[in-house]
Amino acid sequence: MIASLFSKSKPINFVVVLFITLLAFTMARIPLVNQPITIAFIFKQLSVFLLCCLTILVVNFIISKNNLTKKNNYDVLLYSVFLLTFVQTTGDINILFANFFFLLGLRRIMSLRTEKNVKKKLFDAAFWIAIASLFYFWAILFIVLIIVSLLLYSDNHLRHWIIPYTGVASVFILSVCTSIVVTGDYFKLLHINPTIGADFTSYNSLKYLVGITMLLSFGIWASIFYLKNLKSKKKSFRASFQIVIIAFLVAALVIAMSPNKTGSEFLFAFAPLAIIITNYLETIEENWFKEVFLSILVVVPFILLLL
Repeated sequence: MIASLFSKSKPINFVVVLFITLLAFTMARIPLVNQPITIAFIFKQLSVFLLCCLTILVVNFIISKNNLTKKNNYDVLLYSVFLLTFVQTTGDINILFANFFFLLGLRRIMSLRTEKNVKKKLFDAAFWIAIASLFYFWAILFIVLIIVSLLLYSDNHLRHWIIPYTGVASVFILSVCTSIVVTGDYFKLLHINPTIGADFTSYNSLKYLVGITMLLSFGIWASIFYLKNLKSKKKSFRASFQIVIIAFLVAALVIAMSPNKTGSEFLFAFAPLAIIITNYLETIEENWFKEVFLSILVVVPFILLLL
C-alpha cells in the first residue's frame, strides 16, 4: 500500500512527508518542554522547522531536475523517515544549516552536466560548501565532489580547476573580516574544529544500533544494484548518478570523523541514501517485495519512538 501510494507524485504524499517531518521535529524537542515558552522560542522553533521543510524541497528539486529517480515520491518519503529514525538531526541547528548549504552546493555541481556557465557554477558550488563548513567544519570534505565532477566531465580547462579554491577563499576572507568587525578576533566566528572523534560509545544504545543497522544494511544492499545499473543510465546523466554514490561515501567519512557523535551527523547521508534506495525500489518487479522492503523502512522508525 505504501509503495503504491508513493509510486506517483501526488500532493497527498507531501502532506504525509510533512507529518513525518513534524513528528521527528516534535520528538527531538521533548527535552525542551521545561523551557519557558516565549515568542522568541516559538519563532526559533518555527524557523528551524521551516528549514527542515525547505531542505526536503531542495532535495526534491535536485532529484527532479537531474532525473535521478523516476516520477515518484519514494525519495522524499525516505528522507523524512530517516529524519524520524534519527530525530536528533532536526535538533542541531548548525548541522541543519550545514546540510542545507551542502545541498545547495550539490545542486550547482549536478548542473555542470549542461556545460553552461561552468565558471559560475563551480564558484557557487565551492562557495556554498565553504559556508556549510562554517556551521560544521568537516562539511568541507564535500569539496571532493567538485574535483570528482571535473574528472567525470573530463574538464581540461586549468581555470576551472582553480575557480573552486577562489570560492572557498572568498568565504574565508569574508568570514575573517566579519569576525574582526563583530568580535575583534580573526577566527572566533569561523568555529574551526578539525578534531576527529574516535569515540563511538554514544552509539551503544538500542535506538542507534537498530537505526544504523537499518540504514547500513538497506543502503549497502541498494548500492550494489545502484552501481550495477549505472551503465544503463543515459550518458548525459551518468555522471550525476556517480556523484550521488560518491556523496554518500563522503558523508560516511564525515560521520566517522565527527568529533561529537550525537546522531545528528547522519543528516549528511540522508539525501544521497534516499536517491540510492529509491533507484533500487524502482528496479523491484515484485510488488509484494517492494511493499515489504519500503514498509520496513517506514515502520521501524515509528517503533524506535517507543523504545
